[in-house]
Amino acid sequence: MTRDTSYAAVLARKNEILKTSVGLDYARFERSPIRFDYEGLLSAPGYSLAEVQRIQAETGVGRTPLVELRNVTDLVRSVSKAGKGARIFLKDERSNPSGSFKDRRASVSVYHAAKLGYRGVVCASSGNYAAAVASQAAKRNLRAIIMQEVFDSRKVGQPEILEKTRTCEAYGAEVWQLTVGPELFYVMLRVVEETGYFSASLYIPTGVLGVETLGYEVATEVKAHEGRFPDAVVVTTAGGGNVSGTARGLAKAGSGATEVIGASVDLRGLHMASDLDFNRKSFTTGHSGFSVPFMTVPDRTDVPRNAARQLRYLDRAVFVTQGEVFYATDLLAKLEGLDRGPAGNTSLAAALAIAKEMDRDEILVVQETEYTGAGKLPSSQLTFARENGIEVRRGDPRENVPGKVIVIPEGPEQIRVEDLDLTKIRRSYVEKAVGAAAGYRPTEEDVRFLAEDSKSTVEFVRSALPH
Repeated sequence: MTRDTSYAAVLARKNEILKTSVGLDYARFERSPIRFDYEGLLSAPGYSLAEVQRIQAETGVGRTPLVELRNVTDLVRSVSKAGKGARIFLKDERSNPSGSFKDRRASVSVYHAAKLGYRGVVCASSGNYAAAVASQAAKRNLRAIIMQEVFDSRKVGQPEILEKTRTCEAYGAEVWQLTVGPELFYVMLRVVEETGYFSASLYIPTGVLGVETLGYEVATEVKAHEGRFPDAVVVTTAGGGNVSGTARGLAKAGSGATEVIGASVDLRGLHMASDLDFNRKSFTTGHSGFSVPFMTVPDRTDVPRNAARQLRYLDRAVFVTQGEVFYATDLLAKLEGLDRGPAGNTSLAAALAIAKEMDRDEILVVQETEYTGAGKLPSSQLTFARENGIEVRRGDPRENVPGKVIVIPEGPEQIRVEDLDLTKIRRSYVEKAVGAAAGYRPTEEDVRFLAEDSKSTVEFVRSALPH
């Protein structure tokens, strides 16, 4: 009998398809309509931190350089109050095989796929994760199919994404280029069902476990060099895997008191699934269109439960503007001789402002960089912005208007961060979690889970519950 491949029928089979393509029965971890066994889910693949380190060493992932940005620190101190201006360090993840920290996520997922006997992997990503999966699949002798949202309805593609297409193809992957919209998830489900390949989702447990080594390295290397753990780590955040894995790794190294700060590009006002807005943004990840929705509803993914849960780990969350990230990118290249891509420079832009708040003897770590290239360089991105009607100019970055104006600072003293109200976001998370379990009355166990998952308290959750 021919299987029904209509949109409605495929989506109705989602859980069945994912159970087969991930090799994981999520129902095992469900405890109520609200609560699930989070740590049980993370431990399900069966890999300790030491085992993840071994897996990554086999394919040259991890153990990347930790670099002190002395010239950048001096510049920040020149515009800081007396006694202020923390030392800024950077973990250079560009040194990974495909050029970003996403190799850590892909390395464990692809290894796991090979271990379970899958012949190939499928990945839905328009950015660094796509290249990482393609690279790791080549190393493990698996086939790779990459799904990318590349074009708007005019068939115009962003230079950064088009460059990633070429990179994935260079690693031998088969790339499916799609237009923006709801078809991405539907097509991915059809492909994993028809091929029997492993679904290398960004949000499965192996993806988070792979990033734990990054947080662990940051903590242990800073301590080895400086005799103590870092005071704060700035993490570019979107769907939450970077924050979750880094924070877990810090804690496993004994650096649980280090402040974890999430940074995103402010793209408020632009809808990420909008054909009109698709090419009016200069960043494909690490922006507010992903970070805030994933904070409030973390399980909005291609798997039933998202193993990446940034609200569980964040101490602080901030926004920077597109222009500030372009400025930080240029600064890193000209002052430190490091030409790196925009994703890691989102957290660097935030660090330039946050370091001014901190004492001179404190240590602030930017925990990732990424490779750059023709499609990712500021010149290419800003040219594309102008071609799509965006005004680009120098001035006060507070005058930035997503989708309309990119304002690049004239000096480091203009760089600031806008703090997100995490109390408000935590309240929204609780309300949405309870609302999604319509007609269900939360138990005390549910309340404790919500408190852990939002890094709040039982009293706070009770106050946020609908009455």
